[in-house]
Amino acid sequence: MAGTRKPVVEVRRSQRRRRTVSAYRDGERVVVLIPDQFSRAEETEWVDRMLARLAAREERACRSDAELLGRAQRLIDRYLSEHGQTAVPASVRWVTNQNGRWGSCTPADRTIRISHRIQEMPDWVIDYVLLHELAHLVVPSHNARFWELVGRYPKAERARGYLEGVAASTGLVLTD
Repeated sequence: MAGTRKPVVEVRRSQRRRRTVSAYRDGERVVVLIPDQFSRAEETEWVDRMLARLAAREERACRSDAELLGRAQRLIDRYLSEHGQTAVPASVRWVTNQNGRWGSCTPADRTIRISHRIQEMPDWVIDYVLLHELAHLVVPSHNARFWELVGRYPKAERARGYLEGVAASTGLVLTD
């Protein structure tokens, strides 16, 4: 892309590091940590790969409410189409005040809020959380019919496991 500058990259080699490569942003600079035994060609390959990963992560973190609403519409079309307007929310937005849940839905006013903590998670996890909340517009409780709707999502169990793992590793206590 024209106008996109490549960031200043600092490569740090470590004799203790054997196979893993990691990168993080430090102000305007990107620090890439690699094993000391990597050749210059491997270093170049990994720097490019890690810059792409950082860019993708940062792009995911900048997801907008409009993008979230578009994602919700695609999920409705695919998994809840027979429910028509019942499954369509009045609004869907990212919020920063949800510390005990990944998302929430208020069926009375048809609003859905998704925790900003999942913005950087994989798309299939975001889709699961969003579909879970959309299903509440059709079935407000967590009964068998609700779980049947959520179960239409092919990666539902995988996403639940992912979220449970994140919650366990961070000590997050979730409420229902």
